[in-house]
Amino acid sequence: MSRMKWGVKVVAVAAACSLALSACGGGSDSSADGTAGSTSAAEAVDGGTITAAVAYETTNYHPSSTSSALALGANWHVVEGLWELNMTTYEPFKALSASDDPVEVSDTQYEVSLRDGAKFSDGTDVTADDVVASFERSMAEGNIYTPMLKFISSVEKKDDTTVTINLEYPFSLLKQRLSLVKIVPASATDDELTAKPIGTGPWQYDSITEQAINFVPNEYYNGDYPATADNMQWEILKDDTARTTAMQEGTVDVMESVPADAAALIESAGAVITAVQGFNLPFLMFNTKKAPFDDERVRQAFFYAIDTNKLIDNALSGQATAATSFLPEDHPNYNEASTVYTYDPEKAKELLAEAGVDGLSITLLTTDHTWITALSPQIKNDLEAVGISVEIQALASSSLYADYTDVDDPQFDVVLAPGDPSVFGNDPDLLMNWWYGDNSWTQKRTQWKDSEGYTELHEILDAAVQTSGDEQQELWNQAFDLISEQVPLYPLFHRQVVTAYYPDAIANYSPIGTTGLNFIGSSATSTD
Repeated sequence: MSRMKWGVKVVAVAAACSLALSACGGGSDSSADGTAGSTSAAEAVDGGTITAAVAYETTNYHPSSTSSALALGANWHVVEGLWELNMTTYEPFKALSASDDPVEVSDTQYEVSLRDGAKFSDGTDVTADDVVASFERSMAEGNIYTPMLKFISSVEKKDDTTVTINLEYPFSLLKQRLSLVKIVPASATDDELTAKPIGTGPWQYDSITEQAINFVPNEYYNGDYPATADNMQWEILKDDTARTTAMQEGTVDVMESVPADAAALIESAGAVITAVQGFNLPFLMFNTKKAPFDDERVRQAFFYAIDTNKLIDNALSGQATAATSFLPEDHPNYNEASTVYTYDPEKAKELLAEAGVDGLSITLLTTDHTWITALSPQIKNDLEAVGISVEIQALASSSLYADYTDVDDPQFDVVLAPGDPSVFGNDPDLLMNWWYGDNSWTQKRTQWKDSEGYTELHEILDAAVQTSGDEQQELWNQAFDLISEQVPLYPLFHRQVVTAYYPDAIANYSPIGTTGLNFIGSSATSTD
């Protein structure tokens, strides 16, 4: 091994260990059999290839607007914000920022200088103009990121490498939330960024097709976590069987979203399976402008009617926890909600009767994700047991939202679908604003915007982000209680994120509790 290669290797291991050690302080990580999990500790090499099988697909990689789990996970490696999040602990760390913290000018104004010598992967310098343009893209009217960035008034260029961030009001979650905005070249078109964005991260996209994503190291990256492998290849295998076969045959090192019925097969091939509790959830969403779903008692009846623990046992092999609040119980800001929905069909019948509902017949729209369709039969049976007749219609996500919910005067009844905004961050304000903010979820889907409950919730949320500590937590607790009572959209349970990997094939790899795969700090163990 040459001295140069040894030096690169040491940097890689140190960087990965820094992330891994930080990870030890948070999150709940357990193997599929309930024993404690750990970061892979095989010896890293300089070179080789990291391979993975991913479970989602997309055609939109735009860093300033995508909500695709695949695109967000892939972009973690290619584009950077001023700060990024350790996706295990959600602690922010400096990325394109030159310093650990922004310079506070006042409680509503901050300055941020860029990392010295930062360049995009095409070799051009990163400038303050690029930062300003990136914030303008992410904050544009109608962008789905806008409700999560509404605390920002403007971002202005101070000099070529410094920007000034002006806030609408004091905001206690500044660094965490700034990680949402990825810095891309001001000159890049939206079409270019949608198809194959470039950025300043440790990797760059080599090719993106419907079947695979290939990455190569960004030769201009000068941050703290350089890519050490020669290549990274992600096979896009939405089908559970295809993904399982790739893992069993060893053509990939890591597999996303392990089906419960394939666990034994994968473990017999020598892979390790980890299950990390996450925010990831299935939700019921109601058309709150359509009777009888405009009555919160009817919406509550659905949650009392469904035997959630039976769903978890039968459809997910126990790898989830029934919701007792909007947040999962291991979240640092968790507080049990004032209304917890335990299986109580008699309570469901009482609520329906109080609302004057008899002989209700609905169409339950669901996405066609395998684990979602696996929930549908029992949900239908449980609802019919309390007198609600159910017709199930499974659709691709794109069709469900484009054709049934995101239309003028939508006439759908109820939707069962998955969601995981924790790919953006995990502070309660961000997570609640994803589904209850002033965006397509409340304007078009639930149509809950401008209701009394919506207005009250946002008064609480706006007050919470301007304070901190116990006062902030108490306000968030009030928000959790309000959502649990109103339930325009609400989780059934929170899933564990189940991942498989070969510990002798990848070094310094830590599975995470959100959708997506994260190889920042990881290395191959062979140069083959």
